[in-house]
Amino acid sequence: MRIEQIVIDPDPYKPFRLAQGYRVGDLLFISGQAAIDLQGKIVGVGDFEAQAQQVFENLARVLRAGGSSLKNVIKVTIFLTDMNYFDRIVELRGRWFTPPYPADTIVEVRSLYSRDAMIEIEAVAVTDAAGERS
Repeated sequence: MRIEQIVIDPDPYKPFRLAQGYRVGDLLFISGQAAIDLQGKIVGVGDFEAQAQQVFENLARVLRAGGSSLKNVIKVTIFLTDMNYFDRIVELRGRWFTPPYPADTIVEVRSLYSRDAMIEIEAVAVTDAAGERS
């Protein structure tokens, strides 16, 4: 089975020595997407809404680079530094994903890669070539 690294340009993760994700057959495994801009700077310090927006935009960008989209996400793990945002995450899932919604794990963590980061999302998706979920 062919394994391909998903590459974006510019890649704000390059300094961290990790891949944005990998395509393995018709599956994509996407690294945790944080609230960083294309220059690698965190956005929305102290603003959960701004960070969540950036995280979902980053996730969509990497999925496109891998030949997929948010509609083909089958599993996400969402890391929050404060579980008080749980209800907000449920609303955001309704805005960014479509039924049938992906399998999901939501975890509260003490910290992410930066103390200023409030949310990170990793995902597994199928490629567009594999078709949409039914």
